[in-house]
Amino acid sequence: MKTYSSLIGSMFLLIIGITSCNQPQEVKVEPVVEVPYVKQTPEWTKNKGIYEVNLRQYTKEGTIKAFQEHLPRLKEMGVDILWFMPLHPIGVKNRKGGLGSYYSVKDYKGINPEFGNMDDFKALVADAHSRDMKVIIDWVANHTAWDHKWVEEGHLDWYTPDSIGGLQPPIGTDWWDVADLNYENEDMRNEMISDMQFWLREVDIDGFRCDVAEWVPDDFWDEARHRLDEVKPVFMLAEAEHVEHHVNAFDMSYAWEWHFIMNDLAQGKKGASDVVAYLEKEKRFDAEAFRLNMTDNHDENTWKGTVKERLGAGVQTMAVMSATIFGMPLIYSGQEAALDHRLEFFEKDEIDWTEMPLKGFYIRLMDLKHKNQAIWNGSYGAAPKVISGMGDQRVIAYERVKDGNAVVVLINMSDKARKVNLESVSQAGFYEELFTGSEMELNAGYTEELGPWNYRVYHITK
Repeated sequence: MKTYSSLIGSMFLLIIGITSCNQPQEVKVEPVVEVPYVKQTPEWTKNKGIYEVNLRQYTKEGTIKAFQEHLPRLKEMGVDILWFMPLHPIGVKNRKGGLGSYYSVKDYKGINPEFGNMDDFKALVADAHSRDMKVIIDWVANHTAWDHKWVEEGHLDWYTPDSIGGLQPPIGTDWWDVADLNYENEDMRNEMISDMQFWLREVDIDGFRCDVAEWVPDDFWDEARHRLDEVKPVFMLAEAEHVEHHVNAFDMSYAWEWHFIMNDLAQGKKGASDVVAYLEKEKRFDAEAFRLNMTDNHDENTWKGTVKERLGAGVQTMAVMSATIFGMPLIYSGQEAALDHRLEFFEKDEIDWTEMPLKGFYIRLMDLKHKNQAIWNGSYGAAPKVISGMGDQRVIAYERVKDGNAVVVLINMSDKARKVNLESVSQAGFYEELFTGSEMELNAGYTEELGPWNYRVYHITK
């Protein structure tokens, strides 16, 4: 039998127990660790090529709808990514020429009425996607037209001021039809990214080719890429050649130096040892970095000369090298029609599509690009290895080998017949030649004579 005092003690202990059970328990909160953003190149880009669309000059009408009729032909040709030069309304103030420059943008969220309207372009993008083609548009982030809507709205502090507080062209240029933007202004930066996001959300494009990307601060591109990827994964091409751009902003950059070397190879100013030296220099880019290879584009065609002027009889020879040695190949509007005309930049100047003698040539190159992993883009493919001797500077052979796939390319860079000797072949065996269909056994010591400016593309495709 419990005494009174023992009962009191028991009750006290019970009360203490109940009270302690109702006390809030200390919860240990783990610190939130932010995972740094790391860009991811879309997987669909691994074996693609790109085609630059000069919309104004593409058809008689120069419209989006008229160009759309060419999509079946381009798909047949193996075109994967359509890059449209700027589609935006073009500024009138300080305009150059009668129609102005594509790159004098009046409204980042608009469509040049000469090309059609936004619904036209949305329909084209949907059509391209239905054909498993991707669409990127040119983005001019460094400057705008003098009568851009931002100027009209009074955002003058979004622009680089001249000595008296007015607008000015990009310093050191004769681009007097555009006004330089001020990247110290955060409001402008945010609006720029918002306008880029608009094209992803509303039009469903797949990325951007960024004009004079090195003239815009790297930290802007890093932020832009992060915020664009939050809308949808994008593919970003920089008109620049900076290793730093590939860290967290761009997937692909211009191989400008290699482009100029190919011009020099065709003109006899450089030779095989220069190719070897450049391929060594190219290693400054990480294996994952895509590099844009081209024999022509809108700038080169208009301002530097046609491929015939720059490459002479080596037009196809250098196109083969561009498509197989490394990187992603570019085809410019009209190259399949053997464009031999400097297209006007500020006026209407229609491409002649009467004949397309190089259509089959590009079909073969693009088909090999799609099927043979050795020449895929970036680390998806293999690095090139020169396998010919340097005894004759006017010939070269190189190979790319990956996972049983192999491509061996022999090039005669002269107007005389020459022999190419293979010092080694990593994957010896029987190869098929891309353009003739003939079969040849390649091994160390294999020698072949090539006619003037001739080439062979031997491949084993698993």
